[in-house]
Amino acid sequence: MKKLSVFFSIIALITSCATDNQSNEALIADTSATSSSEAMAQLPEEAIGEIIRQIPAPIETAYFIKKSGSDYSKEILNPADNSKKYSTSYKKALNLGVYGADLGYINIYEKNKEGLYYLNSIKEMADGLNIGQFFDFETIKRLATNNQNIDSLLNITTENFNKINSFLYEQKRAEQSVLILTGGWIEGLHIMCQVALKNKNQKLYEKIGEQKIVVNKLASAISNFEGLSAELKSLSNQLKELQKIYEKVEISVEYKGSTTEIVDGIPTIVDKTESKVLITEDQVKEISNTTKSLRDKIVS
Repeated sequence: MKKLSVFFSIIALITSCATDNQSNEALIADTSATSSSEAMAQLPEEAIGEIIRQIPAPIETAYFIKKSGSDYSKEILNPADNSKKYSTSYKKALNLGVYGADLGYINIYEKNKEGLYYLNSIKEMADGLNIGQFFDFETIKRLATNNQNIDSLLNITTENFNKINSFLYEQKRAEQSVLILTGGWIEGLHIMCQVALKNKNQKLYEKIGEQKIVVNKLASAISNFEGLSAELKSLSNQLKELQKIYEKVEISVEYKGSTTEIVDGIPTIVDKTESKVLITEDQVKEISNTTKSLRDKIVS
């Protein structure tokens, strides 16, 4: 993979979380029937961290797309200028995630000039959500000019996301953390669908199929907040619609145990478990159409 840069760090800030909490799927499911105020109190911060760990980072998705041999396409992204029309916290949170995913795609193709516009849009969204204090953009730009500072850059951004998540949770704005994640995931899925169908790429089809696990988690999480507003209720319903489409996708897991291998001179346990995704082109088209409809409402 090509070197990391300032834009990678922003992606890490928006979508990465280095926590070691146990799975909270049951906790998410158990709160789905509560009132909105109770949901905010009962949906554990650790549960959000669990969702974060399940979602592929936008840079990972972008790298996989480029590796497939696909050309860069600016037209499938949300224009940076659209940031001016997002006036509500709901829209700002979703599109903070969207722009993060777009940046991952932009930078993997080394379109740094375009990336600067998206960096400004992210700053605008963050300031609008009153979390701009967690984004030291000048330091990020400065550190990113020196490859030797990449580790420090990623450490800073990972730590900052933990602070953002905790801050929003303490402010009873946990739904905004989930919205940021949802916006980023929807945009990444949208980009992947557009590219996969254009190039008839089976590997990308399978990657799209793997997102069945993610949509189930996001749909469960968003359902906890659907009583807060009509917008969140609509988003919850649309995710459930996408969830139903994904029910047709089959994922089988073959457990092959583990082996001990020497990695960089260190004995390491390697899990040999393999998963197989069964998904057709027609199913990808159906997922793509539903995702695009949802994404168009998010960025409008």
